[in-house]
Amino acid sequence: MADTYVLVHGAWHTGELFEPVAAYIRAMGHDVWCPTLAGNRTGDDRATVGLTQAAQSLVDYLEEKNLTGVRLVGHSYGGMAISRAAALVPGRIRRLVYQNAFVPLNGECLNDMVPPHYKALFDGLAAASANAVMLPYPIWREAFINDADAALAESSFARLNPQPYRTFTEAVSLPTELAALQIGKSYVNAEQDTAMPHSMPWHPRLSERLGLFRLVSCTGSHEICFTNPRLLAEKIVEAGRD
Repeated sequence: MADTYVLVHGAWHTGELFEPVAAYIRAMGHDVWCPTLAGNRTGDDRATVGLTQAAQSLVDYLEEKNLTGVRLVGHSYGGMAISRAAALVPGRIRRLVYQNAFVPLNGECLNDMVPPHYKALFDGLAAASANAVMLPYPIWREAFINDADAALAESSFARLNPQPYRTFTEAVSLPTELAALQIGKSYVNAEQDTAMPHSMPWHPRLSERLGLFRLVSCTGSHEICFTNPRLLAEKIVEAGRD
């Protein structure tokens, strides 16, 4: 029986960058959708778009496509968007899957969960770039895609786009904390991911905020969508199955 997966990208990405992963999930017999959130689309105003608009664009997408029984997967910053979507349209969602993703509490923003040196860096970049931030290549290379060769690191970086900083600084509104939400939840943890330092880990620091959840682990970096899309597809389906 085909399940429905919606893959929600992280910061600096678009839905298109999830298509290699989606192709493997489709080959397993499932339906897969890869939207691009407001703020990361061509022509979007990076100075003004915030988390509320980005999350609403995901809700609008689910409603426009009339998707139900959704395994809603969020990578990194995408965890913020799927958390808000679950508050707005819980009846459309079968399970939330966080892939090395932020798991907010009500009233938190993404910057509340990152190391102070990242926040200071992003503050400075946003001030100099009309409230948009672009990840510096050395951080991408060493912390985000540390399992790639140089050619893949460079070619994937070239496909990124500036991120509206308000998506990092705007707090999320969750009428019910995620741990109390009556939806299935999973966390996919790539064990070599150092986008967050291992002293402030994705798992268990953030994953445990889900309350009852399924943990699925694998080898890989934060950008396993580029470096091993087949493995990521397998782990997403493992995390998303009933």
